[in-house]
Amino acid sequence: MIPPDEELVAALRAGDENAFGAVVREWHASLLRVAQIFTPSRAVAEEVVQEAWLRVLGALDRFEGRSSLKTWVFRILVNTAKTRAQREGRTIPFSALQDAWRVPEPAVDAGRFLPDDHPLHPGGWAVPPRDLPEEQLLARETRERIAAAIEALPASQRAVISLRDVEGWTSEEVRNALDLSEVNQRVLLHRARARVRQALEDYLFPENP
Repeated sequence: MIPPDEELVAALRAGDENAFGAVVREWHASLLRVAQIFTPSRAVAEEVVQEAWLRVLGALDRFEGRSSLKTWVFRILVNTAKTRAQREGRTIPFSALQDAWRVPEPAVDAGRFLPDDHPLHPGGWAVPPRDLPEEQLLARETRERIAAAIEALPASQRAVISLRDVEGWTSEEVRNALDLSEVNQRVLLHRARARVRQALEDYLFPENP
């Protein structure tokens, strides 16, 4: 379990290898998902994550606690990924992050989902799929289908839904880490959830031949 930021930062500054290993294990998968927004392959994304960790360790003395350590680390990752992409002459998909609402995509009825401030199920389905047995929803194969649907999303949508719905981040944490406006974060999350729900419904209720 990751300790509170004050303890964690002190341990990292002291060179505690166990503390560093714990945060790497806890955050690596999410860092990799975000890095893949800006990079052409998983291998390059892995390199970006490693470079970002080196920058984090080198900048720890300058961490002032204005945001959570986690958000600060992800901001360093994003800046590292952008620098790498620019150095390689790649076109960074800023439009998909900064102007998500301008990127054409078939509309999905927002009423199918609960609001993000719902007290019990923020962002959940307003109406679950018809006749859905709980055993089937919880089955390992179904969970694997959901994971596959997330992996098939455009990188920007995949990063947002992974941080919000898989990692359990708040909207504010995601906006700060990815430098997103509230509108763009909401659009990306809604589109991602809609695609994942559609993939799940297609799997659970295939059309009759």
